[in-house]
This record gives sequence, structure tokens and C-alpha cells, in this order.
Amino acid sequence: MFWITKYRPGSLTDIVGQDAVIHHLRSFAQSGTCPHLILSGPHGTGKSVAIECFAQELYGEDWELNTTVFQTADLFSQGKALLEQDERYAHLYQKNMSLINNFKHIIRWYASIKPLNATFKLMVFEDAHTLTRDAQQGLRRIMERTSGTCRFIFSTTNPSALIPAIRSRCLPLFFAPVPTDAVLDRLRSIREIEKTGLHSCPDDDLELIVQASAGDLRRAILLLQGAMETGRCTDLFEIAQSETATITAGALALIRDGDTKSAIRRFEALMIDSGLSGSEVLAEIRSAAKREYNHPALAVVLAEAEFRMLHANNEFIQIGALTAGIREVYAS
Repeated sequence: MFWITKYRPGSLTDIVGQDAVIHHLRSFAQSGTCPHLILSGPHGTGKSVAIECFAQELYGEDWELNTTVFQTADLFSQGKALLEQDERYAHLYQKNMSLINNFKHIIRWYASIKPLNATFKLMVFEDAHTLTRDAQQGLRRIMERTSGTCRFIFSTTNPSALIPAIRSRCLPLFFAPVPTDAVLDRLRSIREIEKTGLHSCPDDDLELIVQASAGDLRRAILLLQGAMETGRCTDLFEIAQSETATITAGALALIRDGDTKSAIRRFEALMIDSGLSGSEVLAEIRSAAKREYNHPALAVVLAEAEFRMLHANNEFIQIGALTAGIREVYAS
């Protein structure tokens, strides 16, 4: 069994490193009501499990009957093929209708189902940044009409991909990267439970795992399992290197060679194809830069870009400006 499944939090209390968000969710559960929500933050910080635990505290044993989860990334990547094959949608799917119209029809149908022993039900959209603008416009109207019996929860790594009409109707809750100390404590507790019959993983290696995971607790637990089962804790940065990190390193090489246009296209591909937010692309750039060209001037450029990113309406413009700034550092 994967340890990320074995040690998946079973209640809001078990979720580490997100005290402020968990406080709000617990308060909503205790009061028996909540607004529409946008849960945003990097991968592996607890968004999906927090929704599940929140539903359990809110509804008790009936939580699954009052919670409908839509995997929007699968829906909009596989299209009508998924609607035909998935038993949740097959009885609602209509061949003569477009994907968007089918999507809106399915959402309206699920929203019309009366909640069981509750005043409202939860409609959850995982990877909400993959929703097209047309789909979001349709959702906005459904949210208006069903607000008395439904609460919509959007989970995303890129909240700026949601249209203003949806963002203005939701309370934003941000899941920050899990603090280093919290990740380290969690890994130590798992190591103590799993150490029988497996290879040892000393504290020095745990600290390497924490650094390689960069605040992603799920990733840290996967790395720990691999290290303890194989007995190899070395070269964790190379093992943990993701496709996005490889693309980022290639983009930095292009900047160094003076090809800023190609570098910008690669950074934009990370946002469009991989679903990363501007802040996540910035984090990838920072991580790659530390390994390859850790210059004080570059640290200043990244810090200024991070400040602008927090106040920007268009992340693509800020990524382009950052690329130009990095080029100036490399050329100096």
C-alpha cells in the first residue's frame, strides 16, 4: 500500500501545517453552514483531503450522499468519451449536445438533487483551473439559482484561472506549502511506525527529503517510502526532479543563451499545459536558479517578481517581465 494512502488524514485535526484554514473549516462545520469556497495552493498541501474531512464533520455518516466531486481535469481532457463511459454521467449524457452543454446539464441535474438530512449539499470541482470560460459562465448562473440548496467548492492550484464572477462569489482559503518543521515531524513519526523490516533513514536523509519536497507533504511521504524500501537516500534531488523542473531548467538555459522568446514560451507552457500558477512557475525558477546560478542580483529579481505577482491581474505579463530581468542578470 502507498503510504500517502495509509497515512491520509482522517479528520481536520490530522491535517498538518494549515492551522488557519482548518480553523475556518472547523468553524463552518460546527455552525452547520458555509459560503461558496475557493481552496487554492500548491500540490500536496491538503486541499482535497480537507474537503473530504470537512464534509465528514459537516454531515457525519451521510457525507458521501451530500457531496458530489467533479474531476474537471479528466472531464475536459477526455471530453465526451468520459461522459459515455463513466457510470455517474452515462445516464445523463446526450450525444446530440456539445461537451459544454452536457457539462451544464449534468451540473444542473446534480444540483437539483435534494440534500439528505441537511439544508445544503456540496458540489466540489477538483482542478477547477481546467474549467473553460464557457463552463465557468454556466456555473455562475447555476450558483445563483441553487445557492439555497448547494455550496460550490473549487479546488485549484491557479485561482487566477477562475473568472471574476466566480471568485467574487467565493471565500478564498489558501493552503500554503507545508512548513519544514511540520513535514519533518510527520516523516519522523511515519519512520518510527514503518522502521521494522525496512532500511534505516537517518535524520540527515529526512532533511534532504524535506528539502526536495519543497512543502509538498504528499511528495515527501512518497520519497520517504522509496528511500526506506530501497535503502537509497542519496541523489534525492535528481530522483525528485519533475518534468516541470526539467522544463524550467531548459528555459533558464535558453535565457542564458539569449533566446528569451523561446524561454517565455516554455514558461507559458508550464502555466497552460501543466496547470501551474504564476507563483508556482516562479518557485520552479527559484529552485532551478539556486542549483545553477545562485547570484545575489538574481535573488533580487525573483523577489521583485514575487511581489508583483501577488498584485498582478495578468500572470503571463509578469512571467515575461521576469524573463527579461533574468536575462539582464545573466548578461551583466
